[in-house]
Amino acid sequence: MAVAPRANPLDHFTAAQWQALTTRSRWRGLWLVAHCWASIALAMAAVARWPWLWPLGVMLVGTRQLGLFILMHDGAHALLHPSRRVNDWVATWLCGPGLAAYRPYHLKHHRYVQQQEDPDLVLSAPFPISRRSLWRKLSRDLSGQTFFKQQFGSVRQRLQQRPAGQPAWRAIGPALATQRRWIIAHGLGLAAFTLAGHPLLWVAMWLVPQACWLPLVSRLRNIAEHALVAQNGDDPLKQARTTHAGWLERALIAPYWVNYHSEHHLFTSLPCWQLPKAHALLAAQGTTARMELQPGYIAVLRLAASAAPQPA
Repeated sequence: MAVAPRANPLDHFTAAQWQALTTRSRWRGLWLVAHCWASIALAMAAVARWPWLWPLGVMLVGTRQLGLFILMHDGAHALLHPSRRVNDWVATWLCGPGLAAYRPYHLKHHRYVQQQEDPDLVLSAPFPISRRSLWRKLSRDLSGQTFFKQQFGSVRQRLQQRPAGQPAWRAIGPALATQRRWIIAHGLGLAAFTLAGHPLLWVAMWLVPQACWLPLVSRLRNIAEHALVAQNGDDPLKQARTTHAGWLERALIAPYWVNYHSEHHLFTSLPCWQLPKAHALLAAQGTTARMELQPGYIAVLRLAASAAPQPA
């Protein structure tokens, strides 16, 4: 297996700069996790008070759901806190329960990024596609089809593969058992909001964002990070893409500096809050001119949809 080439930090930063960039904070990661949950709570409270804000609330909460995953991703790199025990507890219990399975998977992605052994290559390999194909994918995301396929596709498959003659009702229990964590978590959330007198708020402001906006921004993230980036290349500066994001894109698409993905792949020991500073230092020395950059997510979508339409 060909391991992807790595960048030497001291080729790009002074020793003092590198030490400042990589020093773990005892409070910053914890603050970002608290900020993410507080943002979700405030969005929910705003919609409960002013229901006409619901569409905006769905986008804000869906983006912060992605933000929780991004912070769990930092936890997978042990960047949320200097204590590994605190880091893993926060990432597992406050960001996402899948840390134990996600960490080896994701570290393999870094080890073989854009190589044939990269487990994430399937997310970027199909591009470019036609504009019509891209809009079909985005429509499936917004309509909830992507969510239900990802969340309950295994349930449908188990039902289809049940023994001949077995009624569906006897197979539904074991099939749903594969999603017991999701069912229990949402059941507890619904129960808590029901006791608080707002059962519909849980559905409207947690489940709907998770089913509609989260798949959309997750797809945009995956496209922006590696689609149409050279495979099997020998230049670490071109293993991933950084996408410039204004305040609106950071609020609704790319929270917690996830858009600085090239910097993350170059230097995996940088916490997410240090990525903008690393980008600025690289820009000052002219290095960003050799990196994969796009001016915004609209530009990324145009690039991803640049293939000619397939003949009918």
